[in-house]
Amino acid sequence: MNVAFREIKKSDYKFLREILYEALFIPEGKKPYDKSVIDLPEISKYIDNWGINGDFGIIVHDNEELIGAIWGRLFKKTNQGYGFVDENTPELSMAIRSKYRNQGIGKSLITRFFQLAKDNGYKNLSLSVDKKNRVSDFYKRLGFKIVYELDSAFTMKIKL
Repeated sequence: MNVAFREIKKSDYKFLREILYEALFIPEGKKPYDKSVIDLPEISKYIDNWGINGDFGIIVHDNEELIGAIWGRLFKKTNQGYGFVDENTPELSMAIRSKYRNQGIGKSLITRFFQLAKDNGYKNLSLSVDKKNRVSDFYKRLGFKIVYELDSAFTMKIKL
């Protein structure tokens, strides 16, 4: 495998739709969501009009195959995402295609993303993760702290 990284471009929108679907947590034993779930406003707002208001992110690829992405987006209090903490903290979204998981790619991707966020002048990042999703432990190991707890999810934040 020859993994490489590059910044997300506007022309990557189709891939962002695919990887956003991969980012949705489906509990074990549950039926996967219909692909149209990506068109719901509360989901699509994570990628709609990509490239506006300081959107930034990284795609990981193996030669020509796109295998994952991580991105940050600022939300307004009036249109907040699930991991919203404030209007100055980008909320991150991340997914790796299933056949590439558990190979260290995610850790490398998020480490690069932290640097990109710092380079863009951000001091913090936030996210939302389902409590049953084992990736929540990964985020805790990286230094994310729980700032809000809902019935099924944590809102987490890290100081860069």
